[in-house]
Amino acid sequence: MSEPMPPDTTRVAALVELLERHPRVLLTGPPGSGKSTLARSAAAALAERGQVCRCLAADPGLPGFGPPGAVCLGHWDERLGRWDARLGDWQLEAIEALATLDSARFRLPLIEAVRRMVARLDATPLLIDAPGVERGIGGAELLPALANAGRVSAVVRLAPAQERDPYPHERSALGLATLNLPAHPQARHPGKQLRRQWRTGAWDAYLDGAETRELDLSALIIVGAPPPGDAPHAWPGRQVGLLDAAGTSLAMGEVIAVESHRLSVRTPPLTNTPRTLVIRDARRNAEGQLGTARPHPRPSSTASGEEPTLSTTPQENTTGPRPTLRFNGLRATLVNGVFGDPLLHLRLRHRKRSLLFDLGDPGRLPARLAHQISDVFISHAHVDHVGGFLWLLRSRIGDYPACRVYGPPGLATHLDGFLRGILWDRVEEKAPRFEVFELHGERLAHYRLVAGQPMQVLSPREVDGGVIHAEPGFRVRAATLDHGTPVLAFAYEPATQLKVRKECLDAHGWAPGPWLGELKQRALEGNADEIALPDGSRHSVVELAEQLLFAQPGQRLVYATDFGDTPENRERLGALAHGAEVLFCEASFREDQAEQARLTGHLTARACGEIAAAAGVGQLVPFHFSRRHVEDVSELYAEIRRHFARLAATPGSEATDDDKLD
Repeated sequence: MSEPMPPDTTRVAALVELLERHPRVLLTGPPGSGKSTLARSAAAALAERGQVCRCLAADPGLPGFGPPGAVCLGHWDERLGRWDARLGDWQLEAIEALATLDSARFRLPLIEAVRRMVARLDATPLLIDAPGVERGIGGAELLPALANAGRVSAVVRLAPAQERDPYPHERSALGLATLNLPAHPQARHPGKQLRRQWRTGAWDAYLDGAETRELDLSALIIVGAPPPGDAPHAWPGRQVGLLDAAGTSLAMGEVIAVESHRLSVRTPPLTNTPRTLVIRDARRNAEGQLGTARPHPRPSSTASGEEPTLSTTPQENTTGPRPTLRFNGLRATLVNGVFGDPLLHLRLRHRKRSLLFDLGDPGRLPARLAHQISDVFISHAHVDHVGGFLWLLRSRIGDYPACRVYGPPGLATHLDGFLRGILWDRVEEKAPRFEVFELHGERLAHYRLVAGQPMQVLSPREVDGGVIHAEPGFRVRAATLDHGTPVLAFAYEPATQLKVRKECLDAHGWAPGPWLGELKQRALEGNADEIALPDGSRHSVVELAEQLLFAQPGQRLVYATDFGDTPENRERLGALAHGAEVLFCEASFREDQAEQARLTGHLTARACGEIAAAAGVGQLVPFHFSRRHVEDVSELYAEIRRHFARLAATPGSEATDDDKLD
């Protein structure tokens, strides 16, 4: 762990005085502000008075004591003296296993762990050492949630004097006693590498003297976010939590191997039989350091000319499966599944950038993603297609560029209504900003929305061939359909796709990596600057592109939902989707419910299949199914397949023997 800073009597005295009036205090502040050191010093000062102090280390990424990947409870013991011979150290009492280092992504399990731990404590003074998460919605939600779960009556913010509080409104809304303290002058963020070293050292210390035990996976309840059971190579090094039948954390452990449903794991001695295994994303890497594992990759095709690869993630019955498609440097995911609110997430891999098509319920999207969204394409302003705008609005409070939003006539007024319904008196220069474009026939109306300011009407643009957005690398084309209100369908059209000549890469001995994505992007932009290679050498983009890259036509993706089955709609969508590689298209009802489809302006499964066949698309991903079909979704797929057979591989979409006879 880090070296202690010199005693700071002023800050310590202020915190001790606060603890005398408020026995439960939440310590907050950015990483490296010295929260853990201040907690130690305050506990030592109380010990000199004969008072016992407890601490709840609630930062699983690097707790002040105890194993990383857990919420740790300890009391101050002068006799230990490991941190400082004069002061003592924390005596670990209990842990709540999380098996993750990411307190923002897994903030709900973190909060529940704190709540359970605090519920069984007495009135002993308690300091809750909060994670240093002070960015985005994750930090905004952690602050009040920790205060509530910890049953605190006072909050301390420890930060450099010149650093502004990112959450003044959330802090004020708590209605708790607040103490602002400047960080110690020597307090510094240790950096990722040093934090990783400290974290690994703490993990090794926890496992010192651990024993290897064999567990029967079939006898365990597995919770969290485990890697696939059929990928045993993804398990070794994973951090796990072992819980008893009552849900109490017995210990943390590290997976050695998984073989034939047997789990080999290193753990400290256990006091009871484990019944539940908690596993998320904490893992020791090949270099022996404890960090966050990347999501386990699904099989994908990288060979030139092969079809896109689709995979699915099981979801609860309310949303159904979530088709995910990967091809040409793109990942497309129906975030809310085939039954939930429409929201298609296009991740431009290697570019840290995302596009959204419709903006339904965004609850499954991480807050940090909102900072990487450059463009949003809204089909129309019904609530299940635009209700997630509030999430985007809140997540982009800060120093972010304007996000572009495209949609049908009236969209700017609808979005402006979201902004005008909120008080923006304190965001100042951090106000979220949007450029809104409405398609009016052959004209693209342009508006600027800035939170707290009147909407600005800017000069319109002419639209050529339906292209509403164009840049090096791709363009987006739109067509207007009828849903009783104008609705836009969109086509994502990549420019010429650049592929890597693997044999040339191997001949030069250059390792693949993110630099290849940068090379492709610069080549598409016509940038002739030099680029750094993994071996440290630098070469011009033009030179490298000639040696390593070759061009292929881009594969188009089309998204269309919420429109009636009319000849005009079929003709317009058919022209937009003609020859597309993938069509995401709604299929709300069965053919025997055609009247309901007509009344609500939606498609039947049959119409969806016929449209895909007429357009000659490569694959069809039907979605936006009516929830009345949660129990009989296979009937929708069977009806579609009778008119178009090339469906994306989604659970329930497989052909049955009866289908094959038709």
